[in-house]
Amino acid sequence: MDDVVTVERVIPAPASAIFDLLADPARHHDIDGSGTVVAAKEGSQRLQLGSRFGMSMKLGIPYSMVSEVVEFEPDRRIAWQTRGPGAIGRHVAGRVWRYELEPVDGGTLVRESWDIRQESALSRPLVRRSADHTRRNMAATLERIEQVLAGS
Repeated sequence: MDDVVTVERVIPAPASAIFDLLADPARHHDIDGSGTVVAAKEGSQRLQLGSRFGMSMKLGIPYSMVSEVVEFEPDRRIAWQTRGPGAIGRHVAGRVWRYELEPVDGGTLVRESWDIRQESALSRPLVRRSADHTRRNMAATLERIEQVLAGS
């Protein structure tokens, strides 16, 4: 099994509009195709390289995640690495969510990747089993990005 899952979609919108949506943690709930993102934690601001932001999540039970922007190229690429809060975060998680934007005829090719190569050795075997489910959720996220931008 590959530790990087990628989905793509051409979205009929400029890369700058898509990037603005991705760089605003307060909007992540609006575009989340998994249904697990509840809201950005208070104080979340527009993302840039090194930004840290928290998310309230729910998958059966509520939980929190903390992410750090690890790749950032305006209107082209943004990625954040996600961990659990506090000391537990050093031992579980570490996956990277990456969005790459490429202008094409008709809009922007958006490539979303779920990269677990840096996932904790403790959690990677369990996380790896959710790859197919994650792929479907990512496809739904790209569809939601298109819907949100079409409605703006």
